[in-house]
Amino acid sequence: MGYYFWFLIALMACAVFSMSASNKVKTTFRAFKKVPTSSRMTGYDTAVRLLRANGVDDISVRRVGGELTDHYHPTKGEVNLSASTFGDDSVGAVAVAAHEIGHVMQKKKGYIPYKLRSFLVPVCNVGSRLALPLVLIGLLIDVFVYAGQGSNLGYALAMFGVVLYGLSTLFMLVTLPVEFDASRRAKKMLVEEGILTEEEALGADKVLDAAALTYVAALATSLVYFLRFLVWVLMMFGRRNRN
Repeated sequence: MGYYFWFLIALMACAVFSMSASNKVKTTFRAFKKVPTSSRMTGYDTAVRLLRANGVDDISVRRVGGELTDHYHPTKGEVNLSASTFGDDSVGAVAVAAHEIGHVMQKKKGYIPYKLRSFLVPVCNVGSRLALPLVLIGLLIDVFVYAGQGSNLGYALAMFGVVLYGLSTLFMLVTLPVEFDASRRAKKMLVEEGILTEEEALGADKVLDAAALTYVAALATSLVYFLRFLVWVLMMFGRRNRN
C-alpha cells in the first residue's frame, strides 16, 4: 500500500510539473511570437542563413503543420519547421528555428552526447519491447525451473529486463545536455549572424529556457516509472524467496 501511495504521489507531482512546463513554453513562445525581429528574418530565413553560414548544403528546410512541432530529421537530412515558425519573423519563431539548426551543427561537429542519443534510439525501441517479457520469463524460470535449487538465472534475466527498461530513462538523461547545447549554439549563432540584437537575444533565451523545462519534466517522469518498475521486480522476487 505504501509503495503504490508514494508512486502515485510522485507521478502526480511529475504530471503537475509536466503540465506547468508545457504551459510555460507555449505562453512564452506566444508572447515572443508577438515581438518582431529587427532583421525581419523569418524562421525559414533564419534556418537557411545559419546553414549556409556554417557551410551546410545537404540539409533542406521544410514546413510542417502544427505549433511547436519543429524537429530535425537527420536520416532524411531535413529541418522541419512548424507552421507557427516557418514564415514568422518573430523572436520566438527565430529562436525555435535556430535551435533546430543547433542540432544540425551537433551532428556535423560530432557532439558526443548527440551521437550517444542517436545510438540509443533504436536500442531503446528494442529494450522497451523486451523488458517486461524478460522479467516475466525470469520469474517463471525462478518459480518452475530452478525452484529450491538456489539458481540466480531467473533473477539475472529479470534484472537484465530492468536494465533494458531503464534505457529510456538514460535516453532522457542524455537528451538534457543535447537540448541545452542546441539552445546555446542557437543563441550564439543568432547574435553572430546579426539575426537578433543582444536585447532580442534575451527574449530568445526565455523561449529556449522554457522549452528546456519540458525535457527536465520528461526525465523526472521517466525516472519515476523506472523506479516503480525496479521496485516491482524486486518485490516479486522477494515474495518468491519468502515463499
